[in-house]
Amino acid sequence: MAANDPNAYHEELMITGAYNELLRGYLASNHRKKVEIIEKAFNFARNAHDGIRRRSGEPYIMHPLAVATIVSQEIGLGSTSICAALLHDVVEDTDYTVEDIEAQFGKKIATIVEGLTKISGGIFGDHASAQAENFRKLLLTMSDDIRVTLIKMADRLHNMRTLASMPANKQYKIAGETLYIYAPLAHRLGLFAIKTELEDLSFKYEHPEVHANITSKIAKSEQARNALFEKFSAPIRERLDSIGLKYEFSARVKSCYSIWKKMETKHVPFEEVYDLYAARIVFECDNEPDEKRICWNIYSEITDLYRLHPDRVRDWISTPKANGYRALHITVMGPDGNWVEVQIRSRRMDDIAERGFAAHWKYKIGEGDEESELAAWLQTIEDILKNPEPNALDFLDTIKLNLFASEIVVFTPKGELITMPKDASVLDMAFTLHTEIGTHCIAGKVNHKLVPLSHKLSSGDQVEILTSHSQQAQPSWSKFLVTAKGKTRLRAALRHGRRIVIERGEQLLQAFLNENGLEASNETITRIISNEQAKNKEDLCYKIGNDEIVLSVKSFKKGKQQNDSLFSKLLNTFGGGKPKEDETPLSDIDTKQVYVLRSENGESNYTLAECCHPIPGDDVVGYVNEHKKVIVHKLNCPVAMKLKSSFGGNLVETRWEHTREKFPARIHVEGVDHMGILQEIIYIISTNLAINIRGLNIQSEGGLFTCTLDVLVEDAATVSNLCKRLKNVKGVNTAARTDR
Repeated sequence: MAANDPNAYHEELMITGAYNELLRGYLASNHRKKVEIIEKAFNFARNAHDGIRRRSGEPYIMHPLAVATIVSQEIGLGSTSICAALLHDVVEDTDYTVEDIEAQFGKKIATIVEGLTKISGGIFGDHASAQAENFRKLLLTMSDDIRVTLIKMADRLHNMRTLASMPANKQYKIAGETLYIYAPLAHRLGLFAIKTELEDLSFKYEHPEVHANITSKIAKSEQARNALFEKFSAPIRERLDSIGLKYEFSARVKSCYSIWKKMETKHVPFEEVYDLYAARIVFECDNEPDEKRICWNIYSEITDLYRLHPDRVRDWISTPKANGYRALHITVMGPDGNWVEVQIRSRRMDDIAERGFAAHWKYKIGEGDEESELAAWLQTIEDILKNPEPNALDFLDTIKLNLFASEIVVFTPKGELITMPKDASVLDMAFTLHTEIGTHCIAGKVNHKLVPLSHKLSSGDQVEILTSHSQQAQPSWSKFLVTAKGKTRLRAALRHGRRIVIERGEQLLQAFLNENGLEASNETITRIISNEQAKNKEDLCYKIGNDEIVLSVKSFKKGKQQNDSLFSKLLNTFGGGKPKEDETPLSDIDTKQVYVLRSENGESNYTLAECCHPIPGDDVVGYVNEHKKVIVHKLNCPVAMKLKSSFGGNLVETRWEHTREKFPARIHVEGVDHMGILQEIIYIISTNLAINIRGLNIQSEGGLFTCTLDVLVEDAATVSNLCKRLKNVKGVNTAARTDR
């Protein structure tokens, strides 16, 4: 450091302060105090990253320090994890190797650092998503040491906290990947506080204006909300004080993201989201066996004061969630006539709820129910990884299926308890037990009654699986399955059966070629594929082996010119051809620059995605596909979320250019039916607002009506204004734009 360099002096103070903050939190924890090895790891990482800066301009060492602090203070891990967090980017970003780390810090820390180091290439092939492969490695290392995943969560959280320094297209990609994969994974591991912050930060970067609007409204409603909570909590406090309980009673406001999700799902404005907060009672209890009794005592005191909602009692004490969460949730009618959820938990339960499995080590639970559940879940992940999907998106989808939030508990005839996702079927249960049982499953007995494979299970069901050796897996079964394990095992069974058919088809194809003196060249096979309208060689052989195609010389020799045309088309389809004249080459699309969406006289330099039907004014992102066309998706479109998770490098920030073009939009209207209401709706749209109606479907039943309107509009603001006007019509309860 130069003696007279104020910037260097300031940075030295900043780094020293961050390191001292890390040590302060660590020394205040219950972990054994191994300061020496932490200091050694800090100095090693600092020297390795010397001279390197983050995009924000700060010294790079500030990132590992921040990750280590999250690992220590927000997740609660010890010295081994803190050292690994400090060193997590050394192997990837410097000349040091895993062997160097092992020589300095031992095998355990080196193994965790290796698990955190990104890799290139992998099981998905040349064009696959690097993110999907990195995520696969993360999952693979989970079974060896769960700390790898916990540190990765801390790394992702700090990256999200500092995302402002990244360009917009990178923000979309990272936020989308976080929301699609990392937030559900944090939930599954019980890291509730981290999961909530990851969701909110992703939402902030994907929908900044909406996030700012909701944040402002939460702040403005704080005073009224606090007054209402005090009125609600005062009589409960009086009861709990009278029984001598030590506790904390607080109100937790819902996150911006969860409020927005409710607004979107229910098609209601912020002002109509009545359950903005949940009340939480956290009591002190030194004797773990007493926790359940105290929870139900508090339940009794509250329900003596307020009316209980019988369908919204959640007992996660007797049957914890698979991520280890334990609490008693009840919903009662508050003094303002709205329902209030009250969460009741001990201090130990609260710590585990916020910090997840990491907190179990603090309480020295050992191999209890929670750890058994985690081990079972990790085994499921391992099963998926043994038979991974060749397509990166399908792989991520399959994994995400297993990050389910809602669970049920069912029993085998012998009383063995099995945790399944909500809406799981008999067939899901069969594949969960064993691949062979699933493959040969013909029906089930639920609570001693015969049910089909598609029957959805409920919590508490006793399930017996019936099988037959003559039964074989069917492709149509996929629509009955919701578990990742079930879908993966069904695909494996179908692939095995399909392989046998393909091998027979290959033999018949070769025999046909031999009989007609033809060579098995790529051109010959491609001509046959095009004539028989097969997707590829594998599909052709399957159809031949399954007797769907009978090869003949006549069909093969038909129309040389047509074959050549089809041959060229196939080359284009599978990536061998050139882009069409009206397509913008990828080299002309700079993903680091804003791509201006233009449309004039029916010609445009983009394509609107059919999955979400965006229009000008929507928050959108462009995706450059394999044909070098920009496909425009809404930011919150499920397909866009997958693309952001897997092909972030193909994303481009977009901006609508003002246009006179009209775009299709669909509006869903609900309300109380009365004479003339349809006439009022049509008058507002066509006459008052001069909007072109392209389709209208209205149904009425039991005094209520639902109406679907297809209209042509200039932008999203026009739709918002239309919905606002429709809500003013007497009898209309909701009017909201929907995806088709």
